[in-house]
Amino acid sequence: MKTIVELLESSAHKYAGNPYLLEKKSDKYEATTYKETREQTWETAAGLLTLGLKKGDRVALLCEARTDWVISELGVLYCGAISVPLSIALREGADLKFRIDHSESRWIIVSGLQYDKIKAIRRDLTNLEKVILLDPQKSYLNDEIYIGDVRKTGDKYLKENREKFMERINSVGPDDYANICYTSGTTADPKGIILSHRNYTANIEQTLTLMDVPEWWTTLLILPWDHSFAHTVGIYIMMAVGASLAAVQSGKSYLDSLKNIPVNIKEVRPVFMFSAPALAKNFRKGIEKGIREKGPVIEKLFNHALKIAYSYNGIGWDKGKGMRIFLKPLYKLYDIILFKKIRENFGGRLKFFFGGAALLDIELQKFFSAIGVPMLQGYGLTEASPVISGNMEKRHKFGSSGFLVKNLDLKICDEEGNEQTVGKKGEIVIRGENVMKGYWKNEKATSEAIRDGWLHTGDMGYMDEDGFLFVIGRFKSLLISDDGEKYSPEGIEETITYRSNLIEQMMLYNNQNKYTTALLVPNAEACKAWAKSNNIDLVGPKGPEAVLNEIESVINQYKQGGIHDDMFPSRWLPSSIAILDEPFSSDNKLINSLGKLVRAKVVDRHKDRIDYLYTPEGKSIVNQNNLAAIKKVLGIIQ
Repeated sequence: MKTIVELLESSAHKYAGNPYLLEKKSDKYEATTYKETREQTWETAAGLLTLGLKKGDRVALLCEARTDWVISELGVLYCGAISVPLSIALREGADLKFRIDHSESRWIIVSGLQYDKIKAIRRDLTNLEKVILLDPQKSYLNDEIYIGDVRKTGDKYLKENREKFMERINSVGPDDYANICYTSGTTADPKGIILSHRNYTANIEQTLTLMDVPEWWTTLLILPWDHSFAHTVGIYIMMAVGASLAAVQSGKSYLDSLKNIPVNIKEVRPVFMFSAPALAKNFRKGIEKGIREKGPVIEKLFNHALKIAYSYNGIGWDKGKGMRIFLKPLYKLYDIILFKKIRENFGGRLKFFFGGAALLDIELQKFFSAIGVPMLQGYGLTEASPVISGNMEKRHKFGSSGFLVKNLDLKICDEEGNEQTVGKKGEIVIRGENVMKGYWKNEKATSEAIRDGWLHTGDMGYMDEDGFLFVIGRFKSLLISDDGEKYSPEGIEETITYRSNLIEQMMLYNNQNKYTTALLVPNAEACKAWAKSNNIDLVGPKGPEAVLNEIESVINQYKQGGIHDDMFPSRWLPSSIAILDEPFSSDNKLINSLGKLVRAKVVDRHKDRIDYLYTPEGKSIVNQNNLAAIKKVLGIIQ
């Protein structure tokens, strides 16, 4: 199949009665079969045609995860038009306006929950001609229409103009644009990544060389559906193999929806799921909390079981090899009496998580492998539709991003563009049918990213001798010392914040300076609990100083002489620390819609604090700026 249209047509024929889309609107999940998906897509597409949707038109889509999301996008694609999926995490009117205006979207399909965002900027959207609402309203403006009415019109059109309809859908070709997916705009205006029908279908074929997905499999798609990872590995791969895709039950807000995840997992009983580091941490916290509540005996037994499992599993693909084979009986026993019961909270069928978006802490990977649901790291980017590599159940190595998909060329290049040998670091550069068509209305950025057919990812990495890809981090995010050496900060930040409950967030900084510094957001409740357990009066003159010194001692554990001094090169650990009284968040635009830190904006916002860290006064953690910040964090009235 070369187009998404061909993909659905083929699957609707082969898997007609299989459940494809699962949605919980009331008290239980209800399924839409492949045949029904095709019928609703036809009605939607035909209705859009009668309203005047032309081939190549852009249609924005703003909606929480639900069956109508998929049907709506497919309807747009069947018309030969281009879907512009928008993140529901976008709160600012300016963020939405830019994407809708820049893509020149004539129409927008929007859910009732997201409708207010569009109403707030409606008058400023000069290109927008029509608003299609996925939920019925009491009344409609002249340029608004309910999707149910669109489908009714479409049904009538199909009965009278079937040949014209078939002519349109058959005109959709592999090189026709399917999506314009916008980047988060971390350093400048967001870029619109153009992905064609063939980009998607090629990446589906490539990704399926990593794993087999039987048609009886089900996934609960937690990740944002507007993102290309959810598109390819969730919506379209499940479609290609006749499997089932479930949506998280929608709440009144995004946070309400997140609260439904644990219940939905037990109801859907997914075979695999997608994850991100933040979600993985929450799952682990929940597991460990449940174990602690069972008492010290069970907790001690669980910790010993983890120790045995860690040793037995090795680094992943050498599980049970060599002398570790003798640990198998004990590991199996612990699996029966402990780990299996934990897996039942995930529905009992979960085989693995597939993770992307950011690097997963190795210890976190070992934990989930120990309990029998490995969290497998993959790598990709939207410009590659997006999958480039991935670890799999039977072939994975902790810390790596897995082995490459087939039908893809990859090389590691130095700054001069010379290809590097195995084990040497450089930029990851790829070539294949999955590489984007370019950036919408941005020829300069396109020519910089794609050179001689090769996509320059902007990510640093290397291939090891076993064929696994290791991704180190974004070049734009690297720490650079005064002698030009470079290092990725993400592993250090992830490890320290994950292992210390006193530290909520941290960003390291070094831009050709003599030493590395850190911007750090403390966890207020954890700091208060620490002070209470150590009989420290926070209101007293030495209380805030004690908290600051304890935070510094956590960092010092990773420096020379500390208990973790073998984990990271000492030069990349912070020599001075700025305490922030405001977290990095989506509200202040320091966290993007994918949960990633927007480093350039953090640096701009806290430039004065960073500069202060390179002064003699700023190098001491007990300084006036930090004392004022920690008092505010702890709620101490000054």
